Amino acid sequence: MIINNSLDEVKKRENALSIIKEIVEDSGRNSLFDLTGLSGGFIASPSEISLLETYVGPAIFEEELQEVGRQHMGGEKILPLNRTSSGILATILALVSKDSNVVHYLAQLPAHPSIPRSCKLVGANYSETDVFKEFSIPENTSLVIVTGSTMDHKVIDEDEFRQVIDMAHEKGIPVMVDDASGARLRTVVFNQPKACDLGVDIAITSTDKLMPGPRGGLMAGSEDLIDKIKIKVNQFGLEAQPPLVLAMLNGIKSFNEENLINSFSRKEDLIELLNSKFDNFKTTPTGVMITPEGLANEINLNHNLSENDLAFVFSFILLKEYGIITIPAVSMPGASATIRFDLSTNDAFNMDLNDLCKKIESSFNKLQEVVINEDKCREIVFSF
Repeated sequence: MIINNSLDEVKKRENALSIIKEIVEDSGRNSLFDLTGLSGGFIASPSEISLLETYVGPAIFEEELQEVGRQHMGGEKILPLNRTSSGILATILALVSKDSNVVHYLAQLPAHPSIPRSCKLVGANYSETDVFKEFSIPENTSLVIVTGSTMDHKVIDEDEFRQVIDMAHEKGIPVMVDDASGARLRTVVFNQPKACDLGVDIAITSTDKLMPGPRGGLMAGSEDLIDKIKIKVNQFGLEAQPPLVLAMLNGIKSFNEENLINSFSRKEDLIELLNSKFDNFKTTPTGVMITPEGLANEINLNHNLSENDLAFVFSFILLKEYGIITIPAVSMPGASATIRFDLSTNDAFNMDLNDLCKKIESSFNKLQEVVINEDKCREIVFSF
């Protein structure tokens, strides 16, 4: 195997960032094509940047973020955080006691790793399922979690979503929704209500997913729970600093629903092109993807790489050869190794889909050439 542990994933990511830097310095930003759906951004005017002082920034921008955030997320109160994972951790620290149960329902396993890791940190018993008939809430449960849209953009069924909320509230248990991309994907593409409008107690989204905001977390929910969680956020330094608050504010203001809707239609053109060459690409709500298992099924040579290793090597070939950024190359430890080509990103808007298909095919052919040489694959991923 090439990637054996979290440290390998960190080193892999560091190499990807070095490659990105080299491409920008040699050929300019226009030579990169971020198709992760996580490209984010930092929208700010010079006059706004001049106000980004430690105390002046929050005083100026957090009040407006409350208003704009409630429009985007619903709920009574908004809490900006430095990461979505930070908000999940703070919620579990605030609401979950040792030896209590945390149960999680999502459309497709696995959950984001920050959830079980946070539960382990407080000594809670954690369980997750993607089979609705198997979902239950045992005694001594302190928190119910729902994922609105998984890491691979599998969206929860709205009826099941509502039933989980009702089951929890019948027992007086709060519900938190990990709505990282779902706050936009569910609502815009699948026409579902905002999580808070469905009655959940806490919802959190990632402000760089499917919108032009920074890598940060935005939480919404009932005022009393937000205040309780905010105590933990401040105790452990998990709050969003002034630059993030400003970028979140402007990212939400600049969010364009039409971009998601357009990508929903363009994906059909891309999948038709890819299906003429491959058997295992699938559509996502905003593009196409191939899972590590699907990629392995496309390979017709014997090799010693794991399915995830294949995805990592493929993602680095795409990056090095064509400047195409996909999640496996730049992801944090524990993230899904599924390769997504998200068409909702700024870089994707003007891409010729025939050209993109050719680059994907060429990169796959390169993968086929190197897959039998584990040392060469390791060199591609780590640049040894």
